[in-house]
Amino acid sequence: MGLEKLHPFDAGKWGKVINFLKEEKVIADDLIVQAREATDEDLLVVHTRRYLNKLKWSFVVATITEIPPVAFLPNFVVQRKVLKPLRTQTGGTIMAGKLAVDRGWAINVGGGFHHCSSDKGGGFCAYADITLAIKFLFERVQGVSKATIIDLDAHQGNGHERDFMDDHRVYIMDVYNRYIYPGDGFAKRAIKRKVELEWGTEDTEYLQKVHTHVEGALNELKPDIIVYNAGTDILDGDPLGGLAISPQGIVKRDEVVFKAARRRRIPILMVTSGGYQKRTARIIADSILNLHNLGLIDKELATSGAENPKV
Repeated sequence: MGLEKLHPFDAGKWGKVINFLKEEKVIADDLIVQAREATDEDLLVVHTRRYLNKLKWSFVVATITEIPPVAFLPNFVVQRKVLKPLRTQTGGTIMAGKLAVDRGWAINVGGGFHHCSSDKGGGFCAYADITLAIKFLFERVQGVSKATIIDLDAHQGNGHERDFMDDHRVYIMDVYNRYIYPGDGFAKRAIKRKVELEWGTEDTEYLQKVHTHVEGALNELKPDIIVYNAGTDILDGDPLGGLAISPQGIVKRDEVVFKAARRRRIPILMVTSGGYQKRTARIIADSILNLHNLGLIDKELATSGAENPKV
């Protein structure tokens, strides 16, 4: 429909990541777990009925996705072309949570809608997939009672922060550009380890801070699951992120987080979140390839993606 031309997000990013990984012979079709679209029943574990009903109004979806022309589309088109792919990614994150507990790790090549909370969407995030994945694990998987969110997208993850504001089972570490969207002062109260970055922060300072604070967070509380929001909008030149991290810096960042998790034998679920340049798909694939080559993820890949992203 050409909607991707109206927003800086690369709508084909997830499929490209999977194709790059297939070219590198890291994965084959039989090693990809297909995501199932999250149902209303699934979504109501976190979302209010009132919020889900609001998504039946095209102008509300236009505001959340920041694509104004969506307001003029019939809602059945919006459901099929905009919200169904987002629900599929959300289902992928929920499924990947269970896979991570079972296998030690999982990657949803998609998801990471960290600006959405139970009753409010925004910043291209219509469903609270991170909150949903954690709530599903707490309610349905024995032995999972503590979670740590490591949010390294360039933007503050105000959605999951609002959802877990008073929930002491969830430890949130958030590293973000202090000057950009959403600047949600109320949500910041939920962050246990807050690292606010300056404009144009580069690799050396960034990686030192990530390493120090990831280690500190996991030493402070050993969770039963880590949800790692691995946004690539920290990349130098990203139109929304305002930071200056190199492709190699992003690969190293993911390595730091996975090494910390795997060394402690803590299951880790990675979601890919924001990233608003065409080259981010190649960087995500290179990072996953690096994790594979280092033995931080094994042959039984729990990876997902494509135009209808999978897990």
